Amino acid sequence: MRNRLIRTTSLFFVAVFLMVCGTGCTQSPASTVVAADLPEMTLAELAKYDGKNSNPVYVAVDGLVYDLSGSSHWKNGSHNGFMAGADLSEAIKIKSPHGVSKLRGFPIVAKLKTS
Repeated sequence: MRNRLIRTTSLFFVAVFLMVCGTGCTQSPASTVVAADLPEMTLAELAKYDGKNSNPVYVAVDGLVYDLSGSSHWKNGSHNGFMAGADLSEAIKIKSPHGVSKLRGFPIVAKLKTS
């Protein structure tokens, strides 16, 4: 009886872990987005989304464009000296203390056109 209870409890926790974490625990923030389904945006187009004059706040990281308009940290298009409307891959991945983890949950609106 005790072994059955332990097995049932273990299975319950494994099931909860898989439901909460799924495959997203080891994936990058954008891994669930199919890049082929996204529109392309050039750097010049991205620059228009600088958070100024009621414009949305967009930043590009690793070729994907995130809409950070809903973040209280990006009011008026700037955060810790970094400006929206630009490719911030290096800044976020190398200089930011939290890396790309804070991008999870923000909408991905486009892929950055490289050429």
